[in-house]
Amino acid sequence: MKKLVMIGARFEALGGMSSVMNVYRAAGLFDKFPIVNIPAQCDGSVFAKFKIMLNAYLHFLRLLVMGRVGLLHAHVASRVSFWRKSIFFLLAYLFGVPTILHLHGGEFPIFYEKECGRFRKQFVRYVFDKSTRVVVLSSTWKTWVQGISTNPHVEAIYNPVLFPEKATAWESRRPGTVLFLGRISERKGVYDLLETAAKVAAVHPEFRLLLGGDGDLKQAQACVADFGIGDKVEFLGWVKGAKKERYLAEAMLYVLPSYNEGMPMSILEAMAVGLPILSTTVGGIPEAVTDGVEGFLVGPGNVDALTARLDQLLSDPALARRMGEAARHKVETFFSSDAVLPSIERLYAELGVVTL
Repeated sequence: MKKLVMIGARFEALGGMSSVMNVYRAAGLFDKFPIVNIPAQCDGSVFAKFKIMLNAYLHFLRLLVMGRVGLLHAHVASRVSFWRKSIFFLLAYLFGVPTILHLHGGEFPIFYEKECGRFRKQFVRYVFDKSTRVVVLSSTWKTWVQGISTNPHVEAIYNPVLFPEKATAWESRRPGTVLFLGRISERKGVYDLLETAAKVAAVHPEFRLLLGGDGDLKQAQACVADFGIGDKVEFLGWVKGAKKERYLAEAMLYVLPSYNEGMPMSILEAMAVGLPILSTTVGGIPEAVTDGVEGFLVGPGNVDALTARLDQLLSDPALARRMGEAARHKVETFFSSDAVLPSIERLYAELGVVTL
C-alpha cells in the first residue's frame, strides 16, 4: 500500500502547525489512513533544524524511489518554512506524485508581496500552480491565493480543535482574568494589549492579565514596568497540556489583538471551552468570531477600541457569559474535529488514498 506522506513540524514543537497536526492524530486521522509523518522542522539550535530537515529530505526521497508515496500533504508557512518545504514539492512533481499544499501562517502575503523579488514570486506561484490541491484556512485566504495563482483547486478548510464534552462552569472562572496565548511580539499586538491593560486596570481593581508564550519577554516586561502594572500582569512562559487547560478554565475572556493571522488555534481552543473572544479583524478571525456574537473584533492597532471593548466585557459578566456560550456552539458546529476532518478525509479519497 502506498503511503500518504505528511510534512510539517514535530508533534512536540511550539506553534499552530504542530497543534493542528496533533488534533489530526488525536482525532484518529493517523489511524484511519496510511500516513507517514516526516517532520521537517523543530525547535532548538540551527544544527538541530538543519539535521531534521536533511533527514526529512532523505526519508522522503527514499520513499519516492521505492514507489511508496501515493500523496504528499505538506503544511507550509512563509519564509524559511516555504523554501524548506518547496523541495518536497519539486521532488513530488518530478516523480508524478499528487500534492496538497496546506497554507498556514498569517504573514504569507507580507512574505510574498514585500520580501520576494520578481523571480522568487514566480517560483512561489509555480509551486502553488503545480500543486494538485491548495488548502487554506479561511475564505479570505482563498481569495488571496486565487489572486496570485491560476490553480483552480483552492479550498478553504478550517483548522480543527478537539471539542471538550463540558465547559468550565462560568461561576468557577476568576472575575477580571484575561488570557493571551501566543508569541510575545508586536505582530501579536502584545504592546497594544499592555497599553490597554494599563488603562483598564485603573478602573477594574480585579483585572489580571495572563500572558502565555515565548518571544520578546524582556521588552514586554520592561513595558509592563513602564506602565506600572507589574502587579496586574503575569508572564506564564509557553503553556501546553494540562497547564494550558487550567488557565483556559480560570480565565473569563480570551484576547488576541494580532496584526495578521491565518486561523489561530488559540482562539478556537478558547471558544471551545466557552470563552468570549476579543480580537482583531484580520485573516480568518472574522469567520470564527462574529463581532458582537461570540465576542468583539476591533481594527488592529486600535488601542482605544480595544480598551473600550475590554472594559465593556469586564463590566458586563452576563454579556461575556452569553458570548462564551455562543463561541462554544460555533466551534462545535464549524471547527470541531468532527466537523472539519471529514473534509480532509474527502480530499484524501479524491486523490486516491484508501483507508486502512
